[in-house]
Amino acid sequence: MHHMYEELFTDAEIGTVIEQAMIYMCACPAQVATTLRTVRELHRYQQRCMVSPKANKTVHAEIANAAVAAHSVLQECLLKIIELEGWDRKTLQMPADLREFQLRELNDGA
Repeated sequence: MHHMYEELFTDAEIGTVIEQAMIYMCACPAQVATTLRTVRELHRYQQRCMVSPKANKTVHAEIANAAVAAHSVLQECLLKIIELEGWDRKTLQMPADLREFQLRELNDGA
């Protein structure tokens, strides 16, 4: 199955999801976003490797293709999480009810 490499979230938006999740101690969206960021770095690195005259382009293309497929799956997952939890897609702010729940859980556990 061949996937197109497409970024539905900017790097800054991924950073915002991670920040929101860290502020409110809700690690799961941040784990998906952090993994997405890592896969992007892998893909970008492979693109740079492929222009090297000494590179084994077949190897780097294989890694890049795997990164594209993983990126597609993780990005769809992050979109679904945001939809399911009711995050604001434009600002990527965690919804108030979820923030309150996380803060309550945090305070109860202290």
